[in-house]
Amino acid sequence: MNDASPDPLAEFRAVNVEGTLRLAQQAVEAGVKQFVFVSSIKVNGERTMPGRPFIEDDPAAPEDPYSISKHEAEVGVRALAAGSGMSVTVVRPPLVYGPGVKANFERMMNWVARGVPLPLGCIENRRSFVGLTNLADLLCLCATHPAAEGRTFLAADGEDLSTTELLLRLGRALGRPARLLPVPPVVLAGCARAIGKAEVAGRLLDSLQVDASAARRILGWKPPRTVDEELEATARHFLATRY
Repeated sequence: MNDASPDPLAEFRAVNVEGTLRLAQQAVEAGVKQFVFVSSIKVNGERTMPGRPFIEDDPAAPEDPYSISKHEAEVGVRALAAGSGMSVTVVRPPLVYGPGVKANFERMMNWVARGVPLPLGCIENRRSFVGLTNLADLLCLCATHPAAEGRTFLAADGEDLSTTELLLRLGRALGRPARLLPVPPVVLAGCARAIGKAEVAGRLLDSLQVDASAARRILGWKPPRTVDEELEATARHFLATRY
């Protein structure tokens, strides 16, 4: 998010591609039969149209160095494993939250916990998230279920939220009601463009929905925790460590 590298793609490739391929090669040499690679929904793209969530069969459309490196890693691991006897399963999660979450999610919790008035009270986008416990449960299932072999799955909690809804529910979990001002999204977008923060506004205003029904249908997966349960666990850790 605060990348200062003169060549971000090279930096991401060093870890996400080269590091992953080294690990996959060692797995092949060790006789591993099932390799689960955690990729990113950003491989599919940065946003979705209303009612058109991403699915596994959508063509890859990575837009930034991070997502480009993740897509290259997916392709590289599958090519490396071909004919080796090792099967590869790819899981693409959206934003992952849970105890210890960082970056924008932690920033939002700080805003809400401090009672900062936020101009985010009438945003009607839809975004998918996945709690840490739910994602871990899916990864364990992919590592052991025969039907997961060779497939790509998308991960999500199963309940999409608007930015406004997320902040309100975070406030309830934190015990500090979110103070939201009803500023029209078009005004927010215009102000963000004027100060060079269009990408930040996009994360707050755009939709990014994920259809994780394939994992439910093929693997019989059901997220063990609801969104509110995951938010409460996240909030408890945040309050215990920060306040």
